[in-house]
Amino acid sequence: MRYLASRALLFVLTLWAALTVNFALPRLMPGTPADAAIARLSQNGPVTDATRAAIEAQLGVPGGNLLQQYLTYLHQVLTLDFGVSYTFYPQPVASMVGQALPYTLVLVGAVTVLAFVVGTLIGVAAAWRRGTWLDALPTLTGSFMSTFPYFWTALLLLFFLGYVLHWFPTTGAFSATTTPGFTLDFLGDAAQHAVLPAATILLTSLGGWILGMRNAMINTLGEDYVTFAEANGLRGRTVALRYAARNAILPNLTGFGLALGGVVGGSVLVEQVFGYPGVGYLLFNAVIGQDYPLMQALFLMITVSVLVANFLVDVLYGVLDPRTRR
Repeated sequence: MRYLASRALLFVLTLWAALTVNFALPRLMPGTPADAAIARLSQNGPVTDATRAAIEAQLGVPGGNLLQQYLTYLHQVLTLDFGVSYTFYPQPVASMVGQALPYTLVLVGAVTVLAFVVGTLIGVAAAWRRGTWLDALPTLTGSFMSTFPYFWTALLLLFFLGYVLHWFPTTGAFSATTTPGFTLDFLGDAAQHAVLPAATILLTSLGGWILGMRNAMINTLGEDYVTFAEANGLRGRTVALRYAARNAILPNLTGFGLALGGVVGGSVLVEQVFGYPGVGYLLFNAVIGQDYPLMQALFLMITVSVLVANFLVDVLYGVLDPRTRR
């Protein structure tokens, strides 16, 4: 219980610090959202102070001193009211995030879980059969694929499978002629549009899970309790999974918690290349347009997700390895 209470207290303190940083970062950026609109208007002549004030009022630019803005920001966080988007005015921030989040959760979330499960199992098999082709093939392939950046792999798949072979759509999450909804036509069309972005994320992340699990597993196989289990005549699969893999998975589990927490942030580069309307694509446009409400909502959502994932991993650590509770 003390272990759980200490983890919960650390979670609350970290969350407060993250909220404060999330408030400060957009305000440290040069310029304001009104400057872009004023720059366009100034081409037709000088802009008066009254015009600037009207533009700022229309965009909902925060007023008052920093303390007043900070208190208003905390109230908005508690009520989940982030105002309207500057870039996509007058759409509410909450509705825009709600539209983009399902695409990111389905795409990045499903691929992250799949890559972790498949990569971990392959890493276990490679370590258990080390020195054989079952070890060399996934290790070399994973190392090779991990060297390719996200955007480079995305461009290769986009060019060959999209433009040359015309196997998959090249942009968007669904066709313009398809009406979004829980229908077979829409789900099939959305799945076809998600193949290339999903393949990009899977190919570039799978190698890391394989190598991480393989190296941790090899170190664990040299422990005394594994040797004792083998000496007792237990089956190889039992020793590999219940003794070696259970302890070797702890470092990979930490990485999985971070990756799973970052799922809601999407993959900015991949979504930008494919024009996929997820959270990463929305975040890119928010930064370009200096959209404070949208940026703060997205940063807050990503931060809270990572903190919650880390908290759950800490709790799971205490279950899998009782030594951490002491």
